[in-house]
Amino acid sequence: MAVETCRLSLRSMDFVRVAYVVAAVLIGTAAIVYAGDQGDPDSSCDGSTYEMVECLKAKTAQWDKRMTVAYQRMLKAGEPKQREQLRVAQRLWIQYRDANCLYYGLGEGTIARIEAGDCMLRLTRERALELEGKEDRN
Repeated sequence: MAVETCRLSLRSMDFVRVAYVVAAVLIGTAAIVYAGDQGDPDSSCDGSTYEMVECLKAKTAQWDKRMTVAYQRMLKAGEPKQREQLRVAQRLWIQYRDANCLYYGLGEGTIARIEAGDCMLRLTRERALELEGKEDRN
């Protein structure tokens, strides 16, 4: 009986950890969405950890806007079957990006925040450029 109680307690702790991680991802994503158009997208993010993370968020927000514009244009230009598939693909891509970058965010030390922010920036920029390239071909 005590072993079962211990297992349930460990499962509860795992659930709480997962809930905290999900909350952190959601808060981070919201911060990116609401970040302003700050900084030059080509400049490097130097300074303290806080400054670097904020810079990465601002740059990611800029690329996210570009990605959203290209996505919306592709939705308008596509055939009905293509539009639905694009919606599905974009939702899955966002899930992939968030899960992939969370891996880095769960690392040790303050560098994990920078690595997670860099991951979000890199993947969002790549997706924006991909969608813009597809948009140009349609």
